[in-house]
Amino acid sequence: MKNFADLTEREVLAVAISAEEEDSRIYMTFAEDLRERYPDTAKIFEEMAEEERGHRHRLLENYEQRFGPHLPPIRREDVKGFLRRRPIWLTKNLSLDTIRKEVETMEMQAERFYAKAAEKAEDVGVRRLLGDLAEEEKGHENLAAKLTGEILKPDVREAEDRTRRRMFVLQYVQPGLAGLMDGSVSTLAPLFAAAFATHHNWQTFLVGLAASIGAGISMGFAEALSDDGSLTGRGSPWLRGLASGVMTALGGLGHTMPYLVPDSWPNAFWIATTIASIVVFFELWAIAFIRAHYMDTPFLQAVFQIVLGGVIVLGVGILIGGA
Repeated sequence: MKNFADLTEREVLAVAISAEEEDSRIYMTFAEDLRERYPDTAKIFEEMAEEERGHRHRLLENYEQRFGPHLPPIRREDVKGFLRRRPIWLTKNLSLDTIRKEVETMEMQAERFYAKAAEKAEDVGVRRLLGDLAEEEKGHENLAAKLTGEILKPDVREAEDRTRRRMFVLQYVQPGLAGLMDGSVSTLAPLFAAAFATHHNWQTFLVGLAASIGAGISMGFAEALSDDGSLTGRGSPWLRGLASGVMTALGGLGHTMPYLVPDSWPNAFWIATTIASIVVFFELWAIAFIRAHYMDTPFLQAVFQIVLGGVIVLGVGILIGGA
């Protein structure tokens, strides 16, 4: 993958042309899906698809004038920093709220891409074109925010509140939740394997401490290096990395700390293990709640994925430690 800053002007235009074509097809897919249920809304998406085709034509015309007819095979998936979106447009009978959220994300990303591309463009004509497209995509984003205002419940949040919440989720909740999930689940096996293998609290604590801090450092760097935030608006990569790393470490330390119970206490091992098991229970349910609240995951599905997965990992650790 290439960094956005390393793209040539030719590659920037090629990415934009490819993106506009794809977005146009996505909007037409949304229109087809909504046509029978919400015909007026479907017409809005058809108009947005037509505008995207117009953007593509203007970009292609500018590209051919400067670089000829051949387009290099580069897409936004090849550029570091673009959000990896779920292909929800392949699903039929999507709710209007789900479609609206996806459109807001698409248009926010497109607007930021054009704004950043215009800043680095050297050709005056290209800079003007990209700047104009940034403004037009910003208008699309505002339209998307208001798209279902009359069809959804009357207490739908204002566009600013939705945008603020979306950015908060992208910048902090998403990396923090990923870290918490990794720290809480991945450290279960080594911690409880060490516990049941040694029946020694201090040694178990050292294993859990090493696993938690090591996982936190790994997750922090992975998040920070995955996206510089210049296109996605996800904020500073180091802040996201810090959030991910700290939450990963905390997720592991939560069920590691009980093993500080002194080995000199009567039944010290079982006291620590009981407390750690209770902590694990609350950790897994907390993760399921956060996923359901912020990531639009059905609560029962989140519980099934997280709690069941955690129990399986916990069981594996106990079985290995007791072998």
